[in-house]
Amino acid sequence: MSVSLPTGGTVRPITRWGEPVMHRKLTPVTTYDEDLERLVADMFATMYAAEGAGLAANQIGVDLQVFVFDCTDGANKRVVGVVCNPVLTLPDTGDRNLDDSEEGCLSLPGAYTYCARPDWSQVDGTDHTGAPVTYVGEGGTLARCLQHETDHLMGTVFGDRVPSRARKKLYKQAEAIAEDYPTEWPAVARVSSAHDL
Repeated sequence: MSVSLPTGGTVRPITRWGEPVMHRKLTPVTTYDEDLERLVADMFATMYAAEGAGLAANQIGVDLQVFVFDCTDGANKRVVGVVCNPVLTLPDTGDRNLDDSEEGCLSLPGAYTYCARPDWSQVDGTDHTGAPVTYVGEGGTLARCLQHETDHLMGTVFGDRVPSRARKKLYKQAEAIAEDYPTEWPAVARVSSAHDL
């Protein structure tokens, strides 16, 4: 039996890289209540408003180990969920196939670079009601998303995982289009500009 996901949330501004909450391990979820349900609803609303595939709690400034996602797996099947207190499993080094695709982050909006990650990942945790959940990403966006969002909850941004030259280019890219993304984005609409041409 699947649990329905909270809806009707409020779109909140997205916290950017550089803010302390983005670079430290977050607090585990211990209370499964209306406040958590409201937070999850807000996270889904914010993720959809920003047209993202996943969102971690610290990306809206909240120090809790929870993320939401809505993306496709390797078979192009849509998978939507909530994970609290995730435990990430990756293949052993010798068994890993790396997918060196472009990656971006809503907390560094509009900037992308290649980031090699295993094309398989598994996350175990609980949902917003405290029920155990397991998600397995076999290719597609899901494998990358589970890793990216779990990283957020541990205080790692994907820029930490790329070579320094790529990281510098990433920051330069983000800086060049920063004016397109107001501080309150996506609670306030993105500014259309020459970058959209």
